[in-house]
Amino acid sequence: MKNRFKEFLALHHKTIPVQVGNVWNAQSALVYDKLNFEVIGTSSAAVAGSLGFADGEEMSFEEYLFVIKRIAATTSAMLTVDLEAGYGDTPEEISNNIIQLHNLGVVGINIEDSIVTNGKRSIVDADSFAAKLKQITKLLADAGVEIFINVRTDSFLLNVPNALEDALARTKLYQDTGVHGLFFPCITQIADIEKVTALSTLPINVMCMPGLPDFKALQDAGVKRISAGPFLNMNIYKVLESSIEKIVAENSFMSLFN
Repeated sequence: MKNRFKEFLALHHKTIPVQVGNVWNAQSALVYDKLNFEVIGTSSAAVAGSLGFADGEEMSFEEYLFVIKRIAATTSAMLTVDLEAGYGDTPEEISNNIIQLHNLGVVGINIEDSIVTNGKRSIVDADSFAAKLKQITKLLADAGVEIFINVRTDSFLLNVPNALEDALARTKLYQDTGVHGLFFPCITQIADIEKVTALSTLPINVMCMPGLPDFKALQDAGVKRISAGPFLNMNIYKVLESSIEKIVAENSFMSLFN
């Protein structure tokens, strides 16, 4: 299967940010295909929710891989996968998982610097994580695997003390590990975004959040990639709940066809 890594990488260096359509199954991927999106990406939270799990690697990698295979088989868009913390403890385990995705034609992955233990998410030591990233990128290079590694740092998501300073410190460490992009979920202030993009030598990814500026403002601030995250999935199920309530209240299916 042809891998489109170089094409995907090039998208991150254009003036207009690449928009990633976040999906959770083949059906949602086909909607983005119909709308001619170039890139789709799994939302781990949305995939987990669709299978009855909480986010945080509660589903097994094998369960996740089945969903990814079905998405890859039905879409023509470039596919990137939210790999959470890697679904492995060691660089070797994580690299093996990434290689399996590469073999399916997946062009990129997200890997995050936080872990979920007993339902609680916490950020990991930045130096240790940077060392792990270097090992992972070396193992992939040794295997001849080209795949876009987008590092998610959770300084803002977890609202750590002095989140901006923490994010900037992690940016300096992570951008020298052989990865290709940096992802900051929950960053929303233009001033913060501009400081991150000014420091980073890698393309910056932000995610849908309340208060996130519009796409033109993000472009002007130097953002190169914009993700929807799990929010479309959440919105769709709110609409579903409202539709069901209306059917029950009206004792009729007619509202589905109006």
